[in-house]
Amino acid sequence: HALLNPCFILFRSTEEKPKYKPSAPKIPDGEKVDFDDIQKKRQNKDLIELQALIDAHFEHRKKEEEELIALKERIEKRRSERAEQQRIRADKEKERQTRREEERLRREEADAKRKADDEAKKKSVLSGMGSNYSSYLQKADQKRGGKKQTEREKKKKILAERRKPLNIDHLNEDKLREKAKELWEVMHTLESEKFDHIEKLKRQKYEPALRPRCSVSARRCGRGAFSGKELNTSQKKCFWE
Repeated sequence: HALLNPCFILFRSTEEKPKYKPSAPKIPDGEKVDFDDIQKKRQNKDLIELQALIDAHFEHRKKEEEELIALKERIEKRRSERAEQQRIRADKEKERQTRREEERLRREEADAKRKADDEAKKKSVLSGMGSNYSSYLQKADQKRGGKKQTEREKKKKILAERRKPLNIDHLNEDKLREKAKELWEVMHTLESEKFDHIEKLKRQKYEPALRPRCSVSARRCGRGAFSGKELNTSQKKCFWE
């Protein structure tokens, strides 16, 4: 039974198989082997392969250098084109500004000429109305000019009083804080005066129109005619009713 076992048969076949024993190649009888020639051929083959690798390396490097040079040339060309485009754009912008300035000057000259012609026509018409009227207009112009000069001088005087030099270069941090606080207070005062002035102008503008209505409302409420003074509480209530 053991002989019929498949494992036993496989084991026996493995043991009985002869092993391979490598042996040196047989040199044919009557021939002499030149090992130096074989070595030289092998070295020549290695040298040829090495030379081929070196040539391929230098060829690849030469190609990369050519590509780099071409890239630099493209970059330089693009930079030159961009500079040329910017120069052209700047020239066009300069020409456009010049044309706008020339057009503005022409318009101003035309307006000045038209105004001068209108003034000349007015003076011609007025001069034909008589010398007395002309002298009257001359006096009126002088008076108006003197008034404008007076208002201008008054404005310059007020601005000169308010526009004082800061002189803050020599101040330290605390002094600068005090100076800033002082300037803020001045600004606050100016804004308050501006608001009061605007409100006063509004009252002066609407008071003549409201005075008749206030008088009628006051009489209707039995308080008498409105005399231009401020309404009391009952008059205000009656007016708004």
